[in-house]
Amino acid sequence: MRPMLLAFAATIVIAIAADFGLQQAGFSSAEQGSTSAVRLD
Repeated sequence: MRPMLLAFAATIVIAIAADFGLQQAGFSSAEQGSTSAVRLD
C-alpha cells in the first residue's frame, strides 16, 4: 500500500512541476494558440 501512495504523491508532484515549468517556458495553450488575428484574454 505504501509504494502505491508514494507513486500517487510522485505523480501529483510531477504534474504540478510540469504545469509550472511549461507555463514559465511559454508553452501554455493560450500562448501557443494566439496570433495577431486571435485575441485570448
